[in-house]
Amino acid sequence: MMSSQAQHALLPQSTHDEETRQIFTKSLREHVTGIVTGGNKVVYEGAAKKAFERQQGRAPQTRGEVRKAMVAQPYHQFWSAFMRTTQEMMWDSVGATVDRDYDGLQRRAKENKTGKGTLRLDPKLPLPRYVTAVDIHCMPGNYTTDVAADDVSAGALYDRGVYLYMMGGMGDYNESCGTTLIGHLQANYPDFKPSRILDMGCAVGHSTLPYVDAFPDAEVHAIDVGAPMLRYAHARAVSLGKTVHFSQQNAERTDYPDQSFDLIVSHIALHETSTKAMRNIMAESRRLLRPGGMALHLEVPPFGDKDPFDQYLTDWDTHYNAEPFIGTLHDMDLREVMQDAGFGHNEVIMDMIPVHVRANDGAGNYTHHVGGYLMAHGGKRTA
Repeated sequence: MMSSQAQHALLPQSTHDEETRQIFTKSLREHVTGIVTGGNKVVYEGAAKKAFERQQGRAPQTRGEVRKAMVAQPYHQFWSAFMRTTQEMMWDSVGATVDRDYDGLQRRAKENKTGKGTLRLDPKLPLPRYVTAVDIHCMPGNYTTDVAADDVSAGALYDRGVYLYMMGGMGDYNESCGTTLIGHLQANYPDFKPSRILDMGCAVGHSTLPYVDAFPDAEVHAIDVGAPMLRYAHARAVSLGKTVHFSQQNAERTDYPDQSFDLIVSHIALHETSTKAMRNIMAESRRLLRPGGMALHLEVPPFGDKDPFDQYLTDWDTHYNAEPFIGTLHDMDLREVMQDAGFGHNEVIMDMIPVHVRANDGAGNYTHHVGGYLMAHGGKRTA
């Protein structure tokens, strides 16, 4: 029993009670991120902003000043604690299933170990501190923790957990970031047919597998630093009949030769790195790109023209959800970063492109809407 999420051999199998608990945490998250979050604006305008103005003689001008005004408000404290608690409840609800189904997961991963794709692990790979220092998204053990030999539990936890975290909004296979970039390519560069594709920071391959179907003649590669994620990703791909070559590598510096790929992509992975890593990854993208190829990095949009209050809400994850780099990334000029990495001025395109996600509209209505993500697009234009 798995509410809505598409079935495959590697997905952790819930009992009725476990599934009910997961559905509850998903519904609770919808309520908190929609209706409860909306109350912050009322509190800000009615109390926090006025208190700040009395003390400073002006309105808050930065997200930091808004946050300073809001943290003293009981509503912010309640909301923030509620948000963090639902996050932990989500991982706990999935973790109970992964722990109980552990032997079955390991067996099914072994059964799906051999296919047309490949898996290459590097136990000596130095793991970057931005991954080891925190449990990103509060996911216990993060992406790199092995609890036994040939472990896949981190991948299983992530696969089901992301579906609940996004409230089912990223598709039945959590695939919509991949299909979004593919749709952009097909609509704007219909003659572009890459023969080798690299997905940087692939996790369990949610966004990777759509490229196999979209470009059936291409050789698809995917890298990540987490071994248990990659074992799961490989077995998941085999179980779904997809051919992908997974490799444990740091996107800051890979072992591929220069000009190895026609298309290089990442899908909301950069905000989990660091300023230095961002620059290294863009430089590596440039090194690996063939003439006429393209590097597309899908990310959360910058703060841009958002007012300080909206920036404060967006920045919650920086302080409370173990994503310390996300606020810095919001402030960065990705065009400048790509140009510094060697992409020419005319090679860099910054676009807002639609990602269809299901979300709460703040009034209790759960409908599909279009969310904007920023695309850093580098390479020679083909159209």
